[in-house]
Amino acid sequence: MTTDIEHSLQQMRQALDNAATQLHFAQQIMQSLTGSDMAGVSTATIATASAIAPTYQGNQQIVEGVFNGQNMVGADGKIYTIPANYASKSKLVEGDILKLTIRPDGSFIYKQIGPVERKRSVGTLVCDNHTGEYSALVGDRSYKLILAAVTYYKGQSGDEIIVLTPADGESMFAAVENLIHQVETPGLLPDGSAAELPNGDTAELSNGETAELPAGAAAELADGSAAEIHSA
Repeated sequence: MTTDIEHSLQQMRQALDNAATQLHFAQQIMQSLTGSDMAGVSTATIATASAIAPTYQGNQQIVEGVFNGQNMVGADGKIYTIPANYASKSKLVEGDILKLTIRPDGSFIYKQIGPVERKRSVGTLVCDNHTGEYSALVGDRSYKLILAAVTYYKGQSGDEIIVLTPADGESMFAAVENLIHQVETPGLLPDGSAAELPNGDTAELSNGETAELPAGAAAELADGSAAEIHSA
């Protein structure tokens, strides 16, 4: 019983720490936009949040912050770049609390220390032909995606996508958990292309190229034109 109580208390402390951290970042954003602090925030809460300001362990700098969908917003108000591969493979979700260790040589080491509660959703992968950016369409909501996550799963527009988002609150980004690829329907020939079909018979396509067809079969092209069959 004592172990259960201690575990519950530890979870409560972690939740309070996460809430204080996010409140601190919200206060910084509000102050940068309006020039004033958020009203009604207790000094004790602000002091708790300020306690996570950058510190040093030996010659290494330690910064804690919140993942914003692409990078980490530090408690010092700075934006710290997160490698796209790390964010996608770790399936980071907006609101996750991260710890960054900056070594003397300038290298960054990230560690997830306070993951937010997640919600899993199924949607459709969509690609913007103008920008090349991918998004996940879930119902009437659209979530931005990290490109590295899409390319890792070799995603293509129209694929079914499983994403993770914060269980509470809104988010602009979603983490890619998995992709289900569409299966191309055989026998549909694009206009002017060649298709390999059984039996070695050939069909003359609209561009003069040939496709192998079964004996006595006819090919219907994408533009509605007919293919002429020649005996092999």
